Amino acid sequence: MKSLLRALILSAVTVTAASAQDYPNRPITLIVPYSAGGGNDLMARIAAEKMSRTLGQQIVIENRGGAGGSIATRQGARAAPDGYTLTLSGTGTLAINPTLYPNVGYDPRKDFAPVGLIGTSALVVLVNPSIPVNTIKELIAYAKANPGKLNFASAGTGSGIHLAAEYFKVQAGIEMTHVPYKGSGPALQDLVGGHVALYFSSMPPAVGLIKEGKVRALAVTGPKRSDIMPELPTVAEAGDMPGFEAVLHYGIVAPAGTPKPIVDKLNAALRAAVMAEDLKAKLAADGTEPLPSTPEEHAIDIDKEETKWSAIVKKSGAKAE
Repeated sequence: MKSLLRALILSAVTVTAASAQDYPNRPITLIVPYSAGGGNDLMARIAAEKMSRTLGQQIVIENRGGAGGSIATRQGARAAPDGYTLTLSGTGTLAINPTLYPNVGYDPRKDFAPVGLIGTSALVVLVNPSIPVNTIKELIAYAKANPGKLNFASAGTGSGIHLAAEYFKVQAGIEMTHVPYKGSGPALQDLVGGHVALYFSSMPPAVGLIKEGKVRALAVTGPKRSDIMPELPTVAEAGDMPGFEAVLHYGIVAPAGTPKPIVDKLNAALRAAVMAEDLKAKLAADGTEPLPSTPEEHAIDIDKEETKWSAIVKKSGAKAE
C-alpha cells in the first residue's frame, strides 16, 4: 500500500513537472473583471501583449463585467489551476469586495495563487465642465450647499473607484448620490455627456479627455502629485484633508493550486514586462507607477490592501446593491 502511494505521488510530481516544463503550449486567457475601455482593461492589454512575446503564446483578454468585478473574479478562482486561466486582480476585487458583498464567493488570501503586481495608480477627480467648481474646496462647498443633489459615477458598486469616492464623502463630510455603471467606459461617457457630475477616474482613460477639455480635473488621490499632471494638487493638500490617499493596485492572479513552476514562469514574464523600458514609458504616460514584485510580495500586498480597504468599507457604510 505504501509503495503504491509513493508511486502515485511520484507520478503526480512527474506529471506536474512535465506540464510546467511544457507550459504554455496553447493560448492563455486573462479575465478582466470589468468592461472594455476602462483603466483595468488598458492595464491588462499592455501587460498581456508584452508577456505573450516572452511566453511564446498569445494571452487573450476576456472582459466580464458585473457586480463590481466579483462575478468574473469568482469564476477565475474556480478555473482549472493549470495556468491557462488568469485573472486581473485589483483593489476593487480583492481588497474591497470581500467586505462589501456578504457572499462574494472567494477568499482573496486562500483562493488565488498570486502571480505578481503590475503597477499602482492614483485616481483623478473629474467633474463635468458644467459644474461650477474648479478646486476640491469649491467642490466640497458646492456639495454642502446642495446636499444629496451632486451625483457621482462609479465603474460598478464595490469598485476601487466607488469606494474612493465613498471615502472622500466621509472625510469631507458631504452627501452625494452614487450612480453605478458597468465599467469605466460607460461611466466616462455619461460624465462627458453631463448625465453625472463627478467621477473618480483611473488615470489611463482620463488623460485624453482632460487634454481635450471634455472634463475638468480637480486633483489626484495619491500621496504625491502625478508626474504627468504636476499642476494638479493632491486631494490631501487641496482639500485640507491630511492623510487622504486612495490608490489602485493592479496585478495578476491564478487559481489556488496552480503549480509553483508555472506561477514562477508567469511571474518571470510579468516582471520582464513591467521592468521593460518601453512598458514603463507606456505606464508612466498613463499615470501608472510600475510595481514589479515576486508572487510572495504580491501575496503580502493583497493582505495589506484588504485590511486597509475593508476598514474603509465598514466606516463608509457602503453596501452592495
